[in-house]
Amino acid sequence: MRPVIFSLLLTIISTSLYAQSQEEAVKATINQLFTAMNNSDSVAVAACFAPGAVLQSVAETKAGKDTIRTTTIHEFASFIGKLPLNAADERIVFGSILIDGRLASVWTPYRFFFKGQFSHCGVDSFQMVKLPDGWKIQYLIDTRRKDNCEEAAAAGR
Repeated sequence: MRPVIFSLLLTIISTSLYAQSQEEAVKATINQLFTAMNNSDSVAVAACFAPGAVLQSVAETKAGKDTIRTTTIHEFASFIGKLPLNAADERIVFGSILIDGRLASVWTPYRFFFKGQFSHCGVDSFQMVKLPDGWKIQYLIDTRRKDNCEEAAAAGR
């Protein structure tokens, strides 16, 4: 009986450690994206995304109409690469992280600062895939607003 209990306990512990290491690897990819943005490194930004990844933002136009804007990864990385160092500072808090095999879903409230000044806040929703070279962002959609930023107020890395 003891070998069975020991084996079961060992399985539970190793599964838990594996899940924690996968969660840390997912977080590392997301943190790499924000470090690359802060460093104005377009190559490093692009390297965080899977081939064919989609980048979208949900926002409100000046006329008050809801809109969804889609940007290619190339456009986004190119824009970031043209910024001065430390101009794009996105501060996140990891909310829920769900992982099933090679798929992860991550929710991160954020506050974004541009050239040291608060710009906007919202939530990033990442859909990630595990590829042979590690976790990559397949889909990123975010909300953007300038008010009601309480849930992102504690954001920071």
